[in-house]
Amino acid sequence: MTGDVLRAGPARPRIAVFAGPTATILNTPDLVTSNKARARHGLPLRPDRRDVLRPQRLAAPATLYVEAFSAHPLEGDAADLYAPPDGWLDGDGAFHTERPPGDATAVYVVELDPSDGLYPLPYMARQADGSAWEETSASPYAPPEAARQTFYPDARRLYEEIERFGLADHGTPVELRSLADFAFFRAAPSGGPTAGPGSERLGRDFFVYYPYHLQSEPGLAELARATNQVQEVLATGEFAGVQWLEGSPTVDETLYWLGLLIDTKVPLVGHAAQRRHQSLSADGDRNVVDGVKYIASGVALDERGEDRVGACVIVDELVYSARDVTKVDARPGGYEVTGGHGGVVADLGGYGPPQLTYLPARRHTHRSELRLTVLPERVTGVTGRLDTGVTTLDVRTKDDGGLVPEAVPYVSITKYSRYAATGTGTDDPPVAEEEVEILARIDANLARAPLSGFVCEGMSPFGMADPTRNAALGVAVFAGMPVVRTGRGNTGGMAYRTDPVFVSGNNLTATKARLLLMAALLRFGALPPAADPFHPTPDERAATEKAVARYQDLFDTH
Repeated sequence: MTGDVLRAGPARPRIAVFAGPTATILNTPDLVTSNKARARHGLPLRPDRRDVLRPQRLAAPATLYVEAFSAHPLEGDAADLYAPPDGWLDGDGAFHTERPPGDATAVYVVELDPSDGLYPLPYMARQADGSAWEETSASPYAPPEAARQTFYPDARRLYEEIERFGLADHGTPVELRSLADFAFFRAAPSGGPTAGPGSERLGRDFFVYYPYHLQSEPGLAELARATNQVQEVLATGEFAGVQWLEGSPTVDETLYWLGLLIDTKVPLVGHAAQRRHQSLSADGDRNVVDGVKYIASGVALDERGEDRVGACVIVDELVYSARDVTKVDARPGGYEVTGGHGGVVADLGGYGPPQLTYLPARRHTHRSELRLTVLPERVTGVTGRLDTGVTTLDVRTKDDGGLVPEAVPYVSITKYSRYAATGTGTDDPPVAEEEVEILARIDANLARAPLSGFVCEGMSPFGMADPTRNAALGVAVFAGMPVVRTGRGNTGGMAYRTDPVFVSGNNLTATKARLLLMAALLRFGALPPAADPFHPTPDERAATEKAVARYQDLFDTH
């Protein structure tokens, strides 16, 4: 495990920056061959009036002449406030230190050097056959080996471009390194090298959504490895905070998970973007800068220097509690607080420093009862079949490297809707076997996932479902799989406990309840299975209720 470091100076906080999966904030528009390159090589020109300029590095020093007063349309009105230009270009383009007779253009002389860093320049590259690049792939729907990548492999280049091209409010650079040092890590990242001895594979080592036909998704094993990596990095004690970069639809889920499992006293913040880096009105760059300011300000720390806020998502100049936020639209400002209570913990708008607006009451990070350092190394799981019986087995969930990837619990979400295929009433009592999907998932879990469970997204806010679905989920409970009930969508109230064998999801969304149930299974293991999950005895029901109560306590406090 290594992290490349951008150093600022002495006595700066260090921030660990993790590149996560399918991250629009680390994604750039397609590199399209410029008209300058097309004209140079006799290729058909694009209809665009001007070439798009893309950040690139100079290979040799260059001298440029910049027209004076061209940086702003009204700059020339204040010409009397300016020193004389460096010289003039006559009509033939010759440079003069004294103004020549006739028409001449006042210019500044700029010496560019490769050591300056990136410059915006026309994109001159072409395909191997000499044709122009029109999109990321060599041709539409090309396989991975004939497609380029648009995602950065880590955040180093992103931070460099923010500093190089970003403007602060008063025309000065955005100097991230005046606030902190940065170390860059890759945790289930969005891009990776595909050539050379360290080559990686799409869908195994890195995870993209663009080009769309090559979309890939990380699984539970990648989540375990990323969790272990974050914990290992923070265990060094070298970092004042974490910035996690991920796709906007899921960044809140990952941050909530990390806030439950990572044992740390420093802030965990996540960032996303609704628009790609370098694109018109890209929002991700500002989110990154705000995250650095938030961590460096120390506003999240209590009088002991310990984080008092928990995992957050920082977007659109607001700091959201990761537990309470979700994406609702693909636009800047497309995040909302879920659960109807609180959610926005700090404001980053305007010119002042970050200000906290409230403190979450839920347990998190170093106060969480689900943090990695207190989770047991072994718990009890379940195996077998519904028709032949369910038995228990020992599951190793942790080793010296942290979470065992193969042991991460599998939790499914099932959704209630009215007018089910079969109605129920006095003459038609609920029959669990009607829910073939749930019963099939129970058997699949017993065969392959000894730690597993369900979240039922039911009526809002109470979480109840129709009797047939409840009956099938009851079979899951007595087969050792805890079931959590939540309200539908962005519920504004609490899912209260109405049945002691089901866990109430409080005001969590179904996706957040899923993550908390996964973590709870790592803490407590499976529920005690009944000899016949369809017909538990009174003693078996009592044992299940006692076990479920432990889960309920976690859902009431995390």
